[in-house]
Amino acid sequence: MDAFDELWPGGPRFAQQDGSFRLSTDSVLLADFTRLKKGARVLDLGCGAGVLPVLLAAREETASITGVEIQPACAALARHNLAENGFDGRCAVLDGDLRELRTLVPAEGFDLVVSNPPYFAAGTGYSAPAASRATAREEKSCTLPDLCAAAKWALRWGGSFFLVHRPERLSELFCALTAAGIEPKRLREIVAAPGRAPSLVLVEGRRGSGKGLAIEAPLVLTDSAGADSAEVQKIYRRGPYAPRKG
Repeated sequence: MDAFDELWPGGPRFAQQDGSFRLSTDSVLLADFTRLKKGARVLDLGCGAGVLPVLLAAREETASITGVEIQPACAALARHNLAENGFDGRCAVLDGDLRELRTLVPAEGFDLVVSNPPYFAAGTGYSAPAASRATAREEKSCTLPDLCAAAKWALRWGGSFFLVHRPERLSELFCALTAAGIEPKRLREIVAAPGRAPSLVLVEGRRGSGKGLAIEAPLVLTDSAGADSAEVQKIYRRGPYAPRKG
């Protein structure tokens, strides 16, 4: 029987299986950063276990979400998580390689594209022994230019691409986005505690947009005492933001 993680009591729940990633803060923060309008058509590139599709479907009941996943076992888990949360009727997961996206989805068919991609270039640093974790962690099946080219294919003119990445690769990411005709428009750093250097960055790019980047205040995860910050409590519905019982 599957074990489930819940973001908050009665909230979205996710099956966790051996060899798959656990529910990560990265995807939760990216879902919160994403600007999602009513009726939005959303594509998740490399949807893994379906965390982003579930979170976005829970947030906006009129949105339709499609995930693309290269690992069949992860794609099956994503479908299971969508069904478990009651979202399989308006969400779908496609087995496939985002480098071959033209064979999977129509051009300019989406208002938004989201992605929590592999952070590390292939052959750099630690390589996870489990193949599924290595694929999710390293650019074994796609590079930043591959990812941005896929986002361009899927996005309508004026549509937005939201992703989370590592700050040390921000220059590479911006170059890949602009080369694909997607202009970086918003940047928000994620820092573990006040005064710390960022560990992650949240980025929004817009297809066909003019120049101009808005740099937002950092998202600080913990306060000076090491407790969850007020913003993190709000995102996870903890403390004063916890759902009321009854």
